[in-house]
Amino acid sequence: MLDSTQLFASLPDDVVARLRDHATVRAYRRNDTLCHQGDPSNELFIVQSGRVAVAAQSGDGRESVIAILERGGLFGELGLFDGAPRSADVRALTDTRVVALAYDPVREALEDRPELLWIIVRILAERLRATDEALVDALFLDVPARTAKRLIEIAGDDETFTLPLTQEELAAMVGASRERVNKALALFVRLGWLEVEGRNHYRILQRDQLELRASL
Repeated sequence: MLDSTQLFASLPDDVVARLRDHATVRAYRRNDTLCHQGDPSNELFIVQSGRVAVAAQSGDGRESVIAILERGGLFGELGLFDGAPRSADVRALTDTRVVALAYDPVREALEDRPELLWIIVRILAERLRATDEALVDALFLDVPARTAKRLIEIAGDDETFTLPLTQEELAAMVGASRERVNKALALFVRLGWLEVEGRNHYRILQRDQLELRASL
């Protein structure tokens, strides 16, 4: 698993083998919390199978879903550099297995192969860019537009897809109430852009219209 991830793919086999000796695989059930915002940081994690949501909590208890990670997704890397507590909750959206790797052997690998720092910088830049985009969306796009955009992101290139979130989690990802997001979904169905095929199963009927609405 380690040698197939973006961070460790360029490492020599012997370095990957040393890291693997320090890695542990952990299994979680759906809705289990892998780590809490504010927990001490001492490991980074790679999603081996399943899907997790990274979510930040506001002071008044509201939740914002920052990212959804699948196989190969990396989280917990910030504490590798600053040692600060976890900045978000991570929760399993499905039955999930992750590879946990203590910081110290990773730091040793970075010292041996400093070019890995550029890979981490690129990963962090992608995260920062996504955060900036979400902030712009919240300022300039209405709820239907943000909902359409998230649906397209989740579907990827597929026309038929399963929504890996509860209605509350989708609302947290959109940054709106569940009622307003449900109204947006109902609107898309009524317009013939989207079809509901069962619980959390959707088919995109008019992608061009959804994409246009996501930009308005």
